[in-house]
Amino acid sequence: MALLGLATIVMLATQAPVPSGRVVIRQAGQIFMEGDVRLNQLIRVPGPLGVTVVEFRAGRVRVAADPSPRQVCVRQGWLRAGEAAVCLPNRVSVEWGRLTYDSLGY
Repeated sequence: MALLGLATIVMLATQAPVPSGRVVIRQAGQIFMEGDVRLNQLIRVPGPLGVTVVEFRAGRVRVAADPSPRQVCVRQGWLRAGEAAVCLPNRVSVEWGRLTYDSLGY
């Protein structure tokens, strides 16, 4: 399990950055949907365990429901810019674009 988690972190870290207002939803490492954080909608993402529900509301994004047994990504709550939620058993990830500056570019 730890190896799978490490592989997922490496996978997310090596992918191209997402513009700051954009949210990328991936299923099994492939882009399922890209959207603007200002949307107000529910996105249903199918996975091997069932459907993961991603909620966009009032300029925020979160994993609202997931069939995974531990509910780690659901309990993470609303994401901030630059954060990601990874639902490992269902192979779904939600990444809210990187901040526009970092310690190197500040």
